[in-house]
Amino acid sequence: MKIKGKTKEFIELMELDASSCAIFNQPESSSLTILWFQTNDNRFIIDGKKYSFTKNQIVFFTEFHKVEVLKKGTAKYLRFNRPFFCVIDHDIEVSCKGILFFGASQLPIITIPEEEIEHFQILWKMFTIEMQSKDNLQISMLQMMLKRYLILSTRLYKKQHQFSKIKKENDIIREFNFLVEQHFNSKHTVAEYADLLFKSPKTISNIFSKIGVKTPLSYIQDRKMLEAKRLLHYSDIKVQEIAFKVGYDDIQSFSRFFKKQEGVSPSKYRENSLLG
Repeated sequence: MKIKGKTKEFIELMELDASSCAIFNQPESSSLTILWFQTNDNRFIIDGKKYSFTKNQIVFFTEFHKVEVLKKGTAKYLRFNRPFFCVIDHDIEVSCKGILFFGASQLPIITIPEEEIEHFQILWKMFTIEMQSKDNLQISMLQMMLKRYLILSTRLYKKQHQFSKIKKENDIIREFNFLVEQHFNSKHTVAEYADLLFKSPKTISNIFSKIGVKTPLSYIQDRKMLEAKRLLHYSDIKVQEIAFKVGYDDIQSFSRFFKKQEGVSPSKYRENSLLG
């Protein structure tokens, strides 16, 4: 089951059987995935490296991981995107730049101890119940439960890997992606982010091109659009102030940018949102 918000945020929960492999070939932009194995003998190739997973192990992916399934039993699958969780003010260790996704230099894997399995099972059951809700509190409740899931997992990861502090990620694309999350309202060019990474803009663009993802400039523009749409939909802030918040000095430039990306003006987008 998949729940979507009004500004493209989403969370998705599934019980995968042995034949459910196609979903790993359907990455979604800005998505993060948690896979909890329910059976033994699971074999994957991830970023060109072979992995074997056993029952009650959990592995954490970003959209940039290349995942190939060799053999898989049943598993609990949870996927969400950064608009769903990263907009919340939370501790860095359980954020989208936290230990489980961007803070670990190796693929993050944990094993649930016997004494904690019931805790995870109860939380999963609460997740599935809340996915059935249809009121205006559903998104907030799911965000709270997701954070709890990540906190439980982070504690185990730190304990099992003797993780003392967050390490810097070596993958340039992942680091670029997070820097955009931090600075999208003040830095608007690839060159500015390249400086933060101590790389040339050409090097950054070549890396993105080689991996086959969208351009680095697209990441910057998409993040600005996400913030603009969120403010237009969820607040009554004037369009001119929204333009300033996402890095535009004048409303005309912002309106041209918004219309080019969305197809309608900011005012029209807000009007359409109010009309449902």
